[in-house]
Amino acid sequence: MLSPKKVKWRKQMKGKMRGLSKGATTVAFGEYGLQALSFGFITSRQIEAARIAISRHVKRGGKLYIRIFPDKPLSKKPAETRMGKGKGNPEEWVAVVRPGRVMYELEGVDEKLAREAFHLAEHKLAVQTRVVGREQIL
Repeated sequence: MLSPKKVKWRKQMKGKMRGLSKGATTVAFGEYGLQALSFGFITSRQIEAARIAISRHVKRGGKLYIRIFPDKPLSKKPAETRMGKGKGNPEEWVAVVRPGRVMYELEGVDEKLAREAFHLAEHKLAVQTRVVGREQIL
């Protein structure tokens, strides 16, 4: 699973998810991209599951770029625990995704194959998505 090697603070606040993505809104490396249309936290497991789905469908043809990284810790308190006694321990790492963010890119495959691969990947992710080409933006 993806996770940072080192972080300055062990626990973070959840924060607000408002507005459009600040960067990575265009297809920069590949020919086709998978763009988010809604807000959400994407866990490192979801990122890996979508990567496997894409790479299996294109049969390792072409090149896949992953443009999100889970650098935010999410903490959870144990089940059946009373309120209080501080914040829970960090359980998983997530990437904050806002509308307009291009999460995955593919190059070296035709459009039909890329659309099918991204369709399989969007079922693994917790946000609504669309497939964009190099010249399309939100």
